[in-house]
Amino acid sequence: MEEPVVPASQRGKKNRKVGLIALLVALGMLGLGYASVPLYRIFCQATGFGGITKRVDEAQAAVVKDSGRTMVVRFDANVERGMPWEFKPLQRTDTVSIGVRDMALFWAKNDSKETVTGTASFNVEPEQAAKYFDKIQCFCFTEQTLKPGEEARMPVIYYIDPAILNDPDNKDVQELTLSYTFHVSATGGAKALDQSNAGG
Repeated sequence: MEEPVVPASQRGKKNRKVGLIALLVALGMLGLGYASVPLYRIFCQATGFGGITKRVDEAQAAVVKDSGRTMVVRFDANVERGMPWEFKPLQRTDTVSIGVRDMALFWAKNDSKETVTGTASFNVEPEQAAKYFDKIQCFCFTEQTLKPGEEARMPVIYYIDPAILNDPDNKDVQELTLSYTFHVSATGGAKALDQSNAGG
């Protein structure tokens, strides 16, 4: 039995429909790819997942009470390859009262001959403790721009949530490490990055 012959006009319509569906799926996947990074970051900031610290406002910070216990916080600073900045904590460690806000200062200097805009990624180790490290203010919340040779002090205002003391997964944690890495921002500094690579 022979297959019925489908007219060319109907085949063309069917092919266009399949092509349109494939295009829409591809565009949807591309959109999800772009959205996944900020959505993942928002999720991590809200939950502390993946070693990402939580961001809190003044109202949330105001209700936290001193636990009477202390913990050591170690500070670590890095720059990505090709980032023409020096970057370091002004204090390597600090013993802080759990539940009391504290401030850490970092120092950065642009060693290039161009204005460079950077953005800092961050995490806390051990990872399971990150959700208890709450930042009220941080240079990592926004991009930072330094002119040639310019230096800056960059504060982080934070506290450790006393709830960490009741978490069995953190019962042996006596020290946290807050680590930052500065990257050349996608919106500024590409010229400086190119020149620093050309020079080195």
